[in-house]
Amino acid sequence: MKTKTILLASRPKGLPTNEQFQFDTLDLPAPAAGQVLLKTRYVSVDPYMRGRMNEGKSYIAPFTVGEPMAGGAVAEVVESQNPALPVGSLVVGNLPWQEYILSDGKGLNPVPADKAPISYFLGLLGMPGLTAYFGLLDICQPRAGETVVVSGAAGAVGMVVGQLAKIQGARVIGTAGSDEKVAYLKQLGFDEAINYKTTPDIAQALAAAAPAGVDCYFDNVGGPITDAVYDLLNKHARIALCGQISSYNDTEVPVGPRPESKLLKTSAKLQGFIVGDYYSRWPEGVQKLTEWYSQGKLQFEETITEGFDQIPAAFLGLFKGENTGKAIVKVA
Repeated sequence: MKTKTILLASRPKGLPTNEQFQFDTLDLPAPAAGQVLLKTRYVSVDPYMRGRMNEGKSYIAPFTVGEPMAGGAVAEVVESQNPALPVGSLVVGNLPWQEYILSDGKGLNPVPADKAPISYFLGLLGMPGLTAYFGLLDICQPRAGETVVVSGAAGAVGMVVGQLAKIQGARVIGTAGSDEKVAYLKQLGFDEAINYKTTPDIAQALAAAAPAGVDCYFDNVGGPITDAVYDLLNKHARIALCGQISSYNDTEVPVGPRPESKLLKTSAKLQGFIVGDYYSRWPEGVQKLTEWYSQGKLQFEETITEGFDQIPAAFLGLFKGENTGKAIVKVA
């Protein structure tokens, strides 16, 4: 059978454009022994994919020019020569951007559709939710009464971080890029939310929102927001360095304040992390997140784009702040 696929056509310089993506058609043979044919249902687009479009060593191998892009996806088994994956099974895994995929079943995990909407296994109960869970609870370890700041708080990771911090009894401040996102954060229970795009002085706004200083900072963004938070750190503050989307498309290394003296004076901990570092503990994270979701303690928002052909547009929209919560493409 034939299937559409989306290839990396070229490596971007600065902000990616549609020129980086090439649509193609592949011929797929029938599944052999041990294989399954998957029909893609939902595709996740995530900021980390921007780094994979570059050459060079990183925590994950770069995409290859001329080969399919890939990422988290929920798919349905439509043909099977693998008894462990019968027809009709729903699975989640790291899969190529294709409408249909031939798989040997490795790296696929079952999707318990009775627990939550299946797209949530790319968001709240998937990689973003687990990133929030381990980054906040393992690295930041917020305590009741402490102040937690979350940048990129209306994104798929940030909104979960804020709600988890509230479950721990902390006071939570989030930054986001529109009044609508700020209103949504208040709806989720954030104590303060700041529109960094319309705030004339972000440092002043953060200082006003955190009069007792900052004990935990979950950094999804970097840049001026992070510079401002570092001036508010309390003694023994903890910082989880999750993302730096403000600089992903920079063509030159940005020059900013050097944070070392502020970390030194406050005895603060700054730890970068990748959710894959916690792979052995993912079942723990999924279990706890599912439990809190079922208890009504966690809400989640998705921005769903429809159509396989719209995957590049949904991805590019991440860098314009078009999504609230998880950016998802519904393929079928």
